[in-house]
Amino acid sequence: MRAVVIYCHPRPESFTAAIRDVVVGELEARGAEVRLLDLYASGFQPVLGAGELERYFDYPDSIAPVAGDVEAIRWCDTLIFVYPTWWYGLPAVLKGWLDRVLLPEVAFLMPDATHSTIRPALQHIKRLGVFTTCGASWWLTRFVGAPGRRTLLRGVGVLCAPRRRVAFAAHYLMDSSTDASRAKHLTRVRRKMDKLLRGATAAAPRTTEDPA
Repeated sequence: MRAVVIYCHPRPESFTAAIRDVVVGELEARGAEVRLLDLYASGFQPVLGAGELERYFDYPDSIAPVAGDVEAIRWCDTLIFVYPTWWYGLPAVLKGWLDRVLLPEVAFLMPDATHSTIRPALQHIKRLGVFTTCGASWWLTRFVGAPGRRTLLRGVGVLCAPRRRVAFAAHYLMDSSTDASRAKHLTRVRRKMDKLLRGATAAAPRTTEDPA
C-alpha cells in the first residue's frame, strides 16, 4: 500500500494536525509507505497563473511546475485529504492544489476524436479518504450542500478506481467542541481508517527495476 496524505492547515497545534497524526499512524501501523504533503509547511502556491493556464493542455510541459506532487499522485494507491472546512468548502490552498496538480493527462484524459467527454486517469487509486472539521453544524453544512465533501468524494472520486473504498469523517460545531467531543472524533477517525484499509497489504519491497 502506497499512501499520499494531503494535509492542509496553517497551525501546527491545530486539531486538524491531531487528525493527521491518527491517519498517518494508522497507515504506518499497516506497513504502508506514506508520503505526507503538507501544503502550508511546503509553501505550496495555490494560484493557477496565466503562464500555467496557457500551457494547461500542453502535456508534459504542463506538469513541470508541480512535478513532485504529480509524481506522488501517480505513485500512490491510497489518497487521503485532511483539512479544515472553511466557508463550507476547501481552504484556498487545497483548492489551488487541485487546480494545479490534478491536470489533464494526470487526473483525467481530455475528449478526443473517439471520446466526447473526459475520462478518468486516477484508476490506480483504490482508496480515498476525507477527514475534515467544520465550524457549522451538520444540518447547516448539508443545507448549503457540503461543497468540499462533494468536490473530493464525487469530483475526485469519479476519477479513481470504479470500486474504490471511501471514508469520510467530519467534526461539526468545532467552535463549541470539547475535550470529550474531540477525543470521540479521533476514535471515529481510527474506525473509519480501519474500514478503509481493511484487506490492504503492505507496500511491496522496491527493486532497482521499480518505476518511480
